[in-house]
Amino acid sequence: MTDPALSLVPARLDRLGWSGFHTRLVIALGVAWVLDGLEITIAGNVTSILTQPDTLNLSSASVSFSVGTVYLLGEVAGALVFGWLSDKWGRRNLFMITLGVYLAGGALTACTAGHSQGWVLWLDATRFIAGMGIGGEYAAINSAIDELIPARYRGRVDIAVNGTYWGGALLATVFVLAVVDHLPAGYAWRLAFLLGPALGFVVIFVRKNLPESPRWLLMHGRVEEAEAAVREIERSVEATGGTLAPVDEANAVQVTRSGDIGFLALARMLFTRYPGRSVLGASLMITQSFLYNAIFFTYTLVLTKIYHVPSGDTAYYFLFFALGNLAGPLTIGRLFDTVGRRKMISGTYFVSGSLLAVSAFLFKAGLLDAVTQTACWCVIFFFASAGASAAYLTVSEIFPVEVRAKAIAVFFVIAQSFGALGPWLYGRLIGTGQDHFKLFVGYLIGAAVMIVGAVVEVLLGVDAEGRSLESLSGPAVSPPHPRRPRTWRTPPGDGAARPG
Repeated sequence: MTDPALSLVPARLDRLGWSGFHTRLVIALGVAWVLDGLEITIAGNVTSILTQPDTLNLSSASVSFSVGTVYLLGEVAGALVFGWLSDKWGRRNLFMITLGVYLAGGALTACTAGHSQGWVLWLDATRFIAGMGIGGEYAAINSAIDELIPARYRGRVDIAVNGTYWGGALLATVFVLAVVDHLPAGYAWRLAFLLGPALGFVVIFVRKNLPESPRWLLMHGRVEEAEAAVREIERSVEATGGTLAPVDEANAVQVTRSGDIGFLALARMLFTRYPGRSVLGASLMITQSFLYNAIFFTYTLVLTKIYHVPSGDTAYYFLFFALGNLAGPLTIGRLFDTVGRRKMISGTYFVSGSLLAVSAFLFKAGLLDAVTQTACWCVIFFFASAGASAAYLTVSEIFPVEVRAKAIAVFFVIAQSFGALGPWLYGRLIGTGQDHFKLFVGYLIGAAVMIVGAVVEVLLGVDAEGRSLESLSGPAVSPPHPRRPRTWRTPPGDGAARPG
């Protein structure tokens, strides 16, 4: 297709009622976040096991680098590589490939057979591969969910899916406490690393029956395939009890086939055509990543060095910490669609930052112990988790469909790069646990960072609730009359597309 085409594909997707098809879609694709939470938590729990002589006998620094740092580096690489391929090859192709890559990496990690230099390199390579799979999942999965979920449900669904990271963390913690801790170390760690691939292997059979994103097909000129994909979705919706509301012909959109946009062209577009939205996305991603990495990767140090909790008991405190993080997106996520994005994102960032500041003063005054400190974290991250999930939602819905996956990848990499400073900084502030004032200052820094994110959202936030993706950022939006279509172009600024 070379000429502009008029299509009702986006309108037909957005007018669908919730059905079993959408539930199956969310389960099949949402497992990406569960797997990442599971992997990170498993890695944190097996590092001490891998230093034992009857396992891999690695040093603490070596095992932390292999199962943690290398995995995160793999996520960054995977997000960039597979994000680019997702925009080029399609969402469906990539969410099959990325899950397969993760399965291979996780399974091969469990096959590490010794502690020689060769096997250490094997461990590094397999952790990098597993990380690449999960990093690629973020880009492909968030794109597919946004493009397939009806507009009025998009916010709550995306936020709930992103929040299931903590469901994976909970699952991993329970598995470690109930199974891994009661098995001989020689194969307990292998079983731990196989948990994620086992879950992913089951889900891959559900994914293979999901359709390609009709929006992606439409943008690449494959109009007939897009129409066929929508018909397939509509049949699935009807078969699973969903409703098909009438489609208003006035909601047709006019689109032109897009070309391939590389990362350099994307960077120019993001910061010249969408400077405000780019600052918004970067700010939300950086602030939440800094706070999360700072607290998540050092909470055991706080419990053991400051509150003198035995290291073997920290997992029980983490269960409640993870529950608070999971509950937020699942319970208040719908408000991001009803109350609105700008109010809820800025509100959750501001409330979590303010509560962290209050807890910092309680900490400085010596009024907290391990239980009350964990209770504070639960309440703080109830709000912070919903806000952080909304940051991923924001960067996945405010940029055009033809670069959506790559844009997600770029902001994910930005977040990871700045987020890596958190554990380093807070680790130094904790030190030996004797000087509480330094950590008090650190908590105030974290609070200020989140409040900055809230202010940026108030100033630059996009009111995306209930709006089609095309009206937010696409190269074409609804003409006022189907017989008189007008081409809609994305303007040089940051507003929604306007008629040309």
